[in-house]
Amino acid sequence: MSGGFSTETLTGAEAVRAERARILSELLGDVPRLADTAVAAIIAEIPAYAAQGRDFLADVRDQVVRHYRAKLAVLLEERRVTPEDISFSRRAAMRRARAGVALTDYMNAYRVGQRIFWESLVERAGPTPAGREAALSLAMSQMRYCDFASTHAANAYMEFQQYASAEALRESRDLLETLLAGGTPIRGRELATAQAHGLAPDTRTPLLVVIAVLVAAPAAAELDRDAEARHAACAAIARLGGNGTRTLSVVRRSEIVAIPVLGPGTGPEELCDRLQGVLDGLATEGIRLAMGVSTVSAGTAAIPQAYQEARSVLDFVPEEGGVAALPRITPFQYLALRADDIARHLVDPRITALLAEDRARGGVLTATIRAFAAADLNLRSAAEHLQIHPNTAQYRLRRIQERTGRSLRSINDLVELLVAIALQDSLPTNAGRERLATATNEGRGVADVRSFHEPR
Repeated sequence: MSGGFSTETLTGAEAVRAERARILSELLGDVPRLADTAVAAIIAEIPAYAAQGRDFLADVRDQVVRHYRAKLAVLLEERRVTPEDISFSRRAAMRRARAGVALTDYMNAYRVGQRIFWESLVERAGPTPAGREAALSLAMSQMRYCDFASTHAANAYMEFQQYASAEALRESRDLLETLLAGGTPIRGRELATAQAHGLAPDTRTPLLVVIAVLVAAPAAAELDRDAEARHAACAAIARLGGNGTRTLSVVRRSEIVAIPVLGPGTGPEELCDRLQGVLDGLATEGIRLAMGVSTVSAGTAAIPQAYQEARSVLDFVPEEGGVAALPRITPFQYLALRADDIARHLVDPRITALLAEDRARGGVLTATIRAFAAADLNLRSAAEHLQIHPNTAQYRLRRIQERTGRSLRSINDLVELLVAIALQDSLPTNAGRERLATATNEGRGVADVRSFHEPR
């Protein structure tokens, strides 16, 4: 209890609110000590945790601290917990599964930690009516957090355990290698695995190939951590499948290769949106990926070609990561993205100078060119799209012609301007190519079935 604090002059509701703020503030300042108490209780009550080493228990303490701070943030802000609040717990669930901790022990450890938190909260509430009322008012929010977080953790544990079973992992790897080599699974477990992932060889099911790599090349000391991140990402991508099937997703050296199937009513755009969602979710867990997505292929026979497409499109991903998806790119855009320095040197320097200057000033002339082309050379429609007066649009067209010598009403001139804009927008970095080199370096980041299942 903090000394000198009094709520006697406040109304009942004000006193309870003041007590809530006091209790939560005291808990926030005492999180490290509470975490130590919780870990000690977990070790005392759960033999499976008592048998673990120092690094494992340090990881447990870190998770307790994160949960306590996340819960206190939710309680202080008087809101419901969200998946983003506890995104850190997915990888912890994966580590517990890899270490061989049973789900019952894992969930029991979580409950012990939350019990310590609640006991400390009640102790700080003290004997006053306002303090007791404040504690009761926090009980429901505390329970909501515990239910949400424990369900999230249990689901993550079970999903990863299903993904990471040694037999399933080996069968998925074997199937992927067969498909990438242009082979066809025809019998036994390999055929059954293909069918379970919607990849029956006797159909022309529409599918894509996805390649994902970590955006940062791992340092030697971080190989284990990066292997963990790849498998966590691989498990997340495997959940893309619908209609009762799972997406074939495999860690192949330092890259992740997945073959999602387009179910009935699912288009490539929707699947690309799901992939973007997976990438965004992983980013909240500290896992940043570059993804390349192939065009839609009909049947498993086209998988080798689709794999090469997905690899090549990684060059288009920015250094900070993202998704480069061929289904979202027009042929015109693809040609611009693939252009070399010779194509850029062919652009009239007057056009290059205008576009560079216009970009520095906000890009209004570039936007006018695009709008005029999209409006099929209809000046009034282009002006409406740009929300400007037609006279203003006409003035901009004259400015462009004066500076470049090109008339936007000439198809050839307009195409030349659009090509120059696309080339300016599509300057690729070498980051994708460097990441791809890392992904194909078999001497780094290799996690085979045996080492992946060794507890750390």
